Amino acid sequence: MNKENMRSLTRSFYDAQKLRIMAGNRIVANIRVRLGQAPGQPTDEMDAMGKALLEQVVMDYRRITDGLIEPTRRAIIAKMTEVESGVITDQFEFELARYYVTLLEREEDLGDSIRIMVAQFPIWEQFLSGVKGCGPLMSAVILSELDPYKARHVSSFWKYAGLDVAEDGKGRSKRAEHLVDVEYVNKRGEKAMKKSITYNPFLKAKLAGVLSGSFLRCASPYSEVYYNYKARLENRPDLAEARPIVRHRMALRYMMKMFLRDLWLAWREIEGLPVTADYAESKLGIVHGVELVPAS
Repeated sequence: MNKENMRSLTRSFYDAQKLRIMAGNRIVANIRVRLGQAPGQPTDEMDAMGKALLEQVVMDYRRITDGLIEPTRRAIIAKMTEVESGVITDQFEFELARYYVTLLEREEDLGDSIRIMVAQFPIWEQFLSGVKGCGPLMSAVILSELDPYKARHVSSFWKYAGLDVAEDGKGRSKRAEHLVDVEYVNKRGEKAMKKSITYNPFLKAKLAGVLSGSFLRCASPYSEVYYNYKARLENRPDLAEARPIVRHRMALRYMMKMFLRDLWLAWREIEGLPVTADYAESKLGIVHGVELVPAS
C-alpha cells in the first residue's frame, strides 16, 4: 500500500471533481441565459433546477451520441436537435455536454480505483468502514494526508488538520495573527523567511468542510458529540452574546477533534505504536470518543 500513490490518486480525483463541477456550472449558466436570465446575473450555488437541467443535458447528450453512426456528425446533431425536443439545442451545447460527461466518467474511474486501494489498508477494515458518514473517498483523504507514525500525540493530528486553537484562544485560521514565520529558499537560491499557515489546507477543507457536514446529515454517532457540545456552549456566560455561527463552528471543530482522536488511537494500535492520553483525559479525567456502529 503506497501512500504516495494514494495521495496522487486522491488529489487527481478531487481535481477532476472540481473541473467537472465548473463545467456543469457553465452548462447550466448557458442554458439559463438562453431561457432568459441576463448574462452576468449572479447565480447561487447550483439549485434544484440547475441540477435537474444538468441531468437532462447528460440524458440528451447520450441520446444524441447513440445516433452518431455516420461521419457527418455535425449535420446529424443539428438534425436531431431540431426534430427531438431537449435541453441541448446546438453543436456548442453538445460539445459542452461531451466535455462534462468525459470529466464525469474520468471522475468515476478514479473513484473506483480509490475504493480498491482504500480496502487494502487495515485501518479501513478495522475502523473507518465502521464510521457512519465517512466513505472510501473521504477515507482516502485521511489515509493519504495523515501519518500515525509521525504523530506521537493526537494533538499532532489536530494541528496538522488546522483544528487546534491559536494563541489568541480562537480556532486556527488564515488570519494574519495566526501565521508563523517559516524559512524557505527563494528563486535566487537564498534562504529567506515568509509568513505561512501551520496546517494542511486541503485536509482541513475536507474534514471541517465536508466530513463534518456528512456526520450531521447522516446522524452519525459523532453528531451526538456536536449537539452535546453545542448545548454546553449555549450555557456558557462568556458566549452569551456570541453569534450562533460561532458556537456552531466551535462545536464542529470539537466533533472533528474527537473523530481524529478515535482515529489516532485506533491507527496507532493497529500499527503497533504506543498511545498517550490527551491533556483532558490525562490531567482532567475526561474520557472522549463515541461507540461506533457499522456504517449502513
